[in-house]
Amino acid sequence: MKKIATLTLVTAMGLGLAACGETRNERALSGGLIGAGAGAVVGSAVSGGRASGALVGGALGAAGGAVVGANTRPERRREVCYGTNRYGERYRVPCRY
Repeated sequence: MKKIATLTLVTAMGLGLAACGETRNERALSGGLIGAGAGAVVGSAVSGGRASGALVGGALGAAGGAVVGANTRPERRREVCYGTNRYGERYRVPCRY
């Protein structure tokens, strides 16, 4: 029962932090760190508290998290921009950044 609670907690924390970073490198780094932490906890829990399980789990989690984080894209913010014509009426225009 303790293993299931640990796995559930780690999964919830990982999903909560999954959207960290805006650039590809930031997402790869945050995915790797989240994966390493989650993999170490899971590896330790599965191997009965051995350090070797934590090390293997951390390494696999870091590699997997970095790959997944680098290949995801954040949602684009949907901003609405308006312009005004010569009569004072507002209309939608493409946003410029």
